[in-house]
Amino acid sequence: MEFSPGKLQKLFEYNFLEYTSYVIRERAIPSIEDGLKPVQRRILQTLINMEDGRFHKVANVVGETMKLHPHGDASIFAALVNLANKGYLIDRQGNFGNIYTGDQASAARYIECRLSPLAKEVLFNKDLTEYIDSYDGRTVEPVSLPAKIPLLLLQGSDGIAVGMATKILPHNFCELLEAQKNILRNQDVVLYPDFQQKGYVDVTDYEDGNGRVRCRARIEEVNEKTIVIRDIPFSTTTQSLTESIERAAKAGKIKIVSINDYTAEDVEIEIKLARGVYARDTIKALYAFTDCEITISPNLTLIRGNNPETSTVSDVLRYNTEKLQADLTRELEINLGRLREKLHARLLEQIFIEERLYKNIEEETSYAAVVRSVETSLVPFTGELVRAVTKEDIEKLLEIRIKRISRYDINKQQKEIRDIRKEIASIEKSLKDMVAYTISYLDALLEKYGHLYPRQTQIKEFSEVSVRKVAPTNLLVSYNRESGFLGHQIKDEGDNQEQSVACSEYDRLLLLFNNGIYKVVPVADKLFVGHELEWFGKIEKDIIFNVIYRDGQENIVYAKRFKTPSFILEKEYRLFAEHKRSKILLLSFGEGKSARVSLMPSTRAKSNILDIFFDDFLVKNPLAKGKRVSNRIVRKVVEGAPDQRIPEEARMMPTLPGFSPEKESDNDGLDADERHSENDRDDLD
Repeated sequence: MEFSPGKLQKLFEYNFLEYTSYVIRERAIPSIEDGLKPVQRRILQTLINMEDGRFHKVANVVGETMKLHPHGDASIFAALVNLANKGYLIDRQGNFGNIYTGDQASAARYIECRLSPLAKEVLFNKDLTEYIDSYDGRTVEPVSLPAKIPLLLLQGSDGIAVGMATKILPHNFCELLEAQKNILRNQDVVLYPDFQQKGYVDVTDYEDGNGRVRCRARIEEVNEKTIVIRDIPFSTTTQSLTESIERAAKAGKIKIVSINDYTAEDVEIEIKLARGVYARDTIKALYAFTDCEITISPNLTLIRGNNPETSTVSDVLRYNTEKLQADLTRELEINLGRLREKLHARLLEQIFIEERLYKNIEEETSYAAVVRSVETSLVPFTGELVRAVTKEDIEKLLEIRIKRISRYDINKQQKEIRDIRKEIASIEKSLKDMVAYTISYLDALLEKYGHLYPRQTQIKEFSEVSVRKVAPTNLLVSYNRESGFLGHQIKDEGDNQEQSVACSEYDRLLLLFNNGIYKVVPVADKLFVGHELEWFGKIEKDIIFNVIYRDGQENIVYAKRFKTPSFILEKEYRLFAEHKRSKILLLSFGEGKSARVSLMPSTRAKSNILDIFFDDFLVKNPLAKGKRVSNRIVRKVVEGAPDQRIPEEARMMPTLPGFSPEKESDNDGLDADERHSENDRDDLD
């Protein structure tokens, strides 16, 4: 049989779509109806089928579930352990692992489980469950369970399918049911996650289940040299957390002496700090550099009907609340129908025995005549009955034994009829106001189980920890003019090192070259920057730069001031126009600074010295041209004395990393002939 390329492509597309649909609907993505994936639903159905009040070997449960689940026992066992460790639907006996440490559960033959009372109360009702054939047709399984609590939001869910994934965060039992009550009252609801690992959560950007949350460990400062981690963030374990701390310590981001994990029933990770390091600073560094703070981006993807969709927490809760009300209504209607049938049967029996209608059949010779006789004798009592008498009703009356008739207790029967009527009246009243009935149902669940599930995670708004602020300044970046290299690995260059700056790996360095180019680069091991680097230092906000430079094209000297410039990393900028003779003559920082300018001697000038006070200049954009220093030729520029016109405290600026302020520029970049020609121009002036 030959395949054309077009047919082969269609075959692959069809098979891929079939596989994709199967993985999405039957394995990875939970259903909005009951909040369960198929394997979880099959486990719970198996447990209710096996239910006898006692614990069952997990190995037996897994084996029974394989009658419904077409995959291996390993996936069933893993799903069962995960479901049991969530703490709502399955009671455990034995070692099911540890959600804090990440320890695995014991083998399935050693541990036992059974349905929890909550699961038995809210998950199962055969009258509301639709069943389909199992994968091999030997038994049936539920399409979905009639869950009366929002399991999808209660337990959360993770799954990776083909082309999509889901990550739904767990929420608090009591808060979910209270929110459902608010929905029934047409009030607004706001829900936030709650995690078994406790800790803190910042829900500022939760966005109803599709934004992000930041989770933090709870860290206690025992003393200034000892800190203890008491709670861990969601999705981490004490093992993964400890490993992240050890990696940070090895990388030099934090300094610790030892770390010990004493976790058993509760989390306890003790950290001893190194000499010269204190708890308060280390706690900030732990949040910045380790898994003590993590960001989680939930994605509320689910199956509604047969189709995947992305929903929100509010929509899911509203759907579950509407479904709860509808299911409770159906339950009441089914119970009402059964009570009415029961009342009808009791009334028929009462009339048949108390009115001695059974005596009318003594003379009848055939079964058909007996049925007609009973039917005729019941006609006068039709008004007392719930509905019309059927042949099945008459057959049930004829099945009553003489022994039961002889021992018939009229008072007991009347009391039972009164009780049934009372139950019917109560159900009919509830059906008239289903909102109130649903709220009372939720209140009953809260009263019965609410105390078992308090909120574990504290909602708290975190201040952003700046990595650059808490990072240790453990790198010494140096520049060697002879080799032209800059970096923290330049350590053996001897006297050729012109400048060194202590910084962290997260700092950014501003490089300012003699020809007016500047750019910002990250801290590097070893970077070639050339031989004309004028200054470099850490980027800090609002540093004031005082610059005197020569414009080579105009052969004019300008002075200007500007603050730390904005930048794009590793992009080159210019302080002045490009020209081979353009260069920086003087660079200083801060306020209260001055410069002494030596001018070309002139017979008409009273002085050949000019003092420039930078505070007289406005702070402008780095690209501004600046103010001309003098109309005369500038020979030399040096750092001047502090400006005595301003208060002393204004001149007290922090020392900035840079070349020595005493460094002077006495080379104007001109040869002797050029100087002579410029002197001639000065005389013309």
